[in-house]
Amino acid sequence: MSLSLNASYPPRRLRYAMVGGGRDAFIGGVHRKAAALDGQIELVAGALSSSPDKARASGRDLFLADDRNHGSWQELLADELRRPPEERIDFVSIVTPNHVHYLVAQAFVEAGFHVVCDKPLVHTGAQARDLVAAVKKQGTVFGVTYNYTGYPLVRQMRHMVQSGAIGTVRKVVVEYHQGWLATAVEDSGSKQAAWRVDPALSGAAGAMGDIGSHAENLLSTVTGLEIESLCADLSAMGAGRTLDDDGNMLLRLQGGARGVLIASQICTGSENDLRLRVSGTTGSLVWCQENPNQLQHAPLDGPLRTLTRASTGLCESAVRASRLPSGHPEGFIEAFANVYLGVAADIRARLQGVAADPLAADYPRVEDGARGVHFIEKVLESSRSTQKWTHLGNAPKA
Repeated sequence: MSLSLNASYPPRRLRYAMVGGGRDAFIGGVHRKAAALDGQIELVAGALSSSPDKARASGRDLFLADDRNHGSWQELLADELRRPPEERIDFVSIVTPNHVHYLVAQAFVEAGFHVVCDKPLVHTGAQARDLVAAVKKQGTVFGVTYNYTGYPLVRQMRHMVQSGAIGTVRKVVVEYHQGWLATAVEDSGSKQAAWRVDPALSGAAGAMGDIGSHAENLLSTVTGLEIESLCADLSAMGAGRTLDDDGNMLLRLQGGARGVLIASQICTGSENDLRLRVSGTTGSLVWCQENPNQLQHAPLDGPLRTLTRASTGLCESAVRASRLPSGHPEGFIEAFANVYLGVAADIRARLQGVAADPLAADYPRVEDGARGVHFIEKVLESSRSTQKWTHLGNAPKA
C-alpha cells in the first residue's frame, strides 16, 4: 500500500478537512477511520455540524487546532483561502445530509480544491451537471464514496466480467436488503432515520437514493454496462412516510443483457444484505457484502469454485486492495479506505506533475455520482408512470 514519491515532491501526509460528521453522526466517523487507516491522510480542519457550537465541540473531540475548527463550512473555506498554498488542505470530505452536498461541493471545486463527497451526490440532475462541468473546468479530483467498489473481490469480479471470463453478460441481479426502517424509528429519536425520511433533507428518493444508488453503482462498475431502460415500482410501506422505503425494478442493459434491482429498508431482520449476481454465456459470479472475502464462480464447463481474498491467482487490482494475508478477514472499513487511497493517489500524482497510475487511482468519480443521480430521477419517473403493467383481470373459475 506504499506510494512512491519522486525527489521533487517532499513526502508528507495529505491534509483534509471534513464538513459534517460531528457528534452523533454515523458516517463521518467511518470516513475518518477509513481515511486514516493507511497513514497517508490526516484530518487538520473541519466544520463538523450545521450548529456552530456543536461543530466546534465536535472539532475539539477530534483535537483539531482552534484556528482550524470552524462553526460553518463558509468559515472553513474562507480560512483555507487565506492561508498560503503550502499550508492549505489538499481536499475536503463532505459527509453531511444530502441537501448540503451541492452547495459545499460546488463552492470548494470552484475555489480549486479537490473533493470527496458521500452519495447520493446531489438532489437533482441539474446540480449534478453543474458539478461535472465545474470539475472539468477546474481540473480537480472529485471522488464519490461508493465504498463497496473498494472490496478486493468486487475488483476481482469486475476484472473477470470485463475480461470475458464468464463470456457475454446475459443477466444481472443486484439486491440490497436492510431492515432498519421496518418500524417507525424516525419517531423514536433516530437522527439517521429522521433526516432520511424527510424529502427536504434526503431528496426526492428514500431507500432508492440511500442504498439503491449503491446497487446501481455496483452493477455498473462490475459489468461496465449502463442501464438503458427500466421499469420501477417504489413503495412507502411505513405509515406516514412520503419517501420510498422499498423499491423493485426490471432493467435492460447495454448489449441486450437483462437485470433486476431491489433496494429495500423494510425487510425485517436484514442487516446490510447487499449481493450481486452476474450470469454470462460461459459462467456466473456471485458476491455478498456480508461475506465479502469470498467470490463464487460457477463456470459452464467445471465445478463451482470459491475465490478468496488475497489468495493466489487474483488480478492485480484485487491484490493491491488487500492488506492482510489470506484467511485474515478484511471488511467494510478497508474497502472504504481503498476509495480514499485511490483519491490520494490521484492527488499525489497531480502534486508531482505526473499521470496517475490507473491501478492506484481507482475510485468512483463525479461522473459516477452524476449517473447515479440520473438513475434515481428515472426510477422516480418510472414509478410514477402507469403505462407499464399488464393487469391480469379475473381468471376463469370453475
